[in-house]
Amino acid sequence: MERLDGSSAVPEALRGGIVALGNFDGFHKGHQAVVGRAVARARAEGRPALVATFDPHPVRFFKPDVPPFRLTTLDQRERLFAAAGAQAMLVYQFNAELAQVTAPDFVADYLASRAGAAGVVTGEDFTFGKGRGGNVEVLKLLGQANRLSVDSVAPVDDEGEPVSSSRIRDALVAGDCDTAARLLTRPFAIEGAVVHGDRMGRKLGYPTANIPLDRYQRPRFGVYAVRARLGGRTLEGVANLGTRPMFDPPKELLEPHFFDFDGEIYGETVEVDLLSFIRDEWSFENIDALKAQIGRDCEAARALLAQ
Repeated sequence: MERLDGSSAVPEALRGGIVALGNFDGFHKGHQAVVGRAVARARAEGRPALVATFDPHPVRFFKPDVPPFRLTTLDQRERLFAAAGAQAMLVYQFNAELAQVTAPDFVADYLASRAGAAGVVTGEDFTFGKGRGGNVEVLKLLGQANRLSVDSVAPVDDEGEPVSSSRIRDALVAGDCDTAARLLTRPFAIEGAVVHGDRMGRKLGYPTANIPLDRYQRPRFGVYAVRARLGGRTLEGVANLGTRPMFDPPKELLEPHFFDFDGEIYGETVEVDLLSFIRDEWSFENIDALKAQIGRDCEAARALLAQ
């Protein structure tokens, strides 16, 4: 898959394509329906399929101080889009310049001219352009003027409610990994480079890989059963996600301890699936009590992973 800058002209081989347009953070069931429609149309018409996304999220641009809420990084989205059948990811850098582009100019310049799109597929609730001046109906009218076909996809229902990123974030805050995974169609995963820590886990007999939470949505702080991907390997383990109340200074980290693994992986990128919530993050009377609890957490995680 190619990653393209949305401000530049799309290469000739990818022009005339069908573009799935949205933010697609999380790439949940609803997003998958939009991209699936674009890919199906592209294949039926013998055209390239592209997915357009925005980075950073527009909310992050307009409200830079809001708490972290991201569900996927660009790298994660790129892999998910490729698995869905797209040939390219078109990334629109959401900055002051793009925020001032009107809906008509976005369609004429960014979609028709720079992307060379023949068609666009988006969700029914999609808005775009300066001041959110464009919606699906506006997009269809502008599409006619710019020789762009426009399809819209209705929200996907799950248990009587539309699937949404907000529902997934609410589930994560509650520690409800099952609901988050059902809406995403896969476990929620945090990916990052392993950083050096104070090696306290190793001193306790449970070495951990320390992964900063960066701009990810903060799930419920506590202990989880996890599965991770490191290069071509799949690892299982138990992880503390939170601020480590027993130690100073407090740091927001995901700290997985992988079973039957003791390699040095500093600087390597690991993607960790949160599979099951085990318990909240606690403070203990002493290090021995913490070590004993970690042992019980490992047993609980092994039992959950065995299921």
